[in-house]
Amino acid sequence: METVLSIKGLTKNFGRLCAVNQMNLEVKQGQVFGMLGPNGSGKTTTLGMLMGVVNPTAGEFSWFGEAPTSGIRKKIGAVLEHPIFYPYLSGQKNLELNAMIKECPASNIANVLDLVELTARRDDKYKTYSLGMKQRLAIASALLNEPTVLILDEPTNGLDPMGIAEIRELIKKIAANGKTIILASHLLDEVQKVCTHFAVLKKGNLVHTGPVDDVGKGAETVEVQADVPNLSDMLLDFSGTASVNRENGYFQVTLRDDFHSKDLNRFLFDKGVVANHLVTKKKSLEKMFLEILSEAH
Repeated sequence: METVLSIKGLTKNFGRLCAVNQMNLEVKQGQVFGMLGPNGSGKTTTLGMLMGVVNPTAGEFSWFGEAPTSGIRKKIGAVLEHPIFYPYLSGQKNLELNAMIKECPASNIANVLDLVELTARRDDKYKTYSLGMKQRLAIASALLNEPTVLILDEPTNGLDPMGIAEIRELIKKIAANGKTIILASHLLDEVQKVCTHFAVLKKGNLVHTGPVDDVGKGAETVEVQADVPNLSDMLLDFSGTASVNRENGYFQVTLRDDFHSKDLNRFLFDKGVVANHLVTKKKSLEKMFLEILSEAH
């Protein structure tokens, strides 16, 4: 798989503050890559350097194996900070102006409006758009020149649950068309639902990177409840049990490697116990994220 972005030793200092410290990272073609981190972790500064609006203090990065040039940057669409549109112009007219600035065909406008589901509101003034519609128009603008890569900085920031869901589905749709997407977010649920890979930043340091699919791997935890008085003792008797805890009215059974919930269920059934509640609990990205941050010093 082709490397779209390669970062080596990328560093940015603002006076004595090190906003990004010696970052090494690769993003492959077709990935939806999420940069996770609390506010002030260096996400926006990193994206700013990648887009050429912030000058690095040290290190280097390349797009498609080449140094960043104006020609290379035309392959990249970005929505950084709050997009600027003319409030008294329609969505259509705003995109026509952006197409002129980007020197791309006006015929692309209909396609991007359709993609972001704003065709029906194309002739309405920008000032009448909801926050979610404004964000979708910004993404449409970023896609005007048919870029290979799309960069989004906090794409759902300030949106209501409906707006968040709409942007999430839009990101999935764009990714399904083969584009590589890099997004920065502090919303863990958003990253887990749309990204294929993620990195965690803490105070400018890259402390973890890997596939989203790896989240939840490891020891399996099973939530169990049954109408028997000695359930706790029975669960401890199971050879696959590593530990048993009581939480929220259920027993939380952490299993040893190579043991699964079906093995525990069979063990209970053989003992004449039918569980009325038996649910496998996957480790959430939130739990993994907090563990990564607490381990990073």
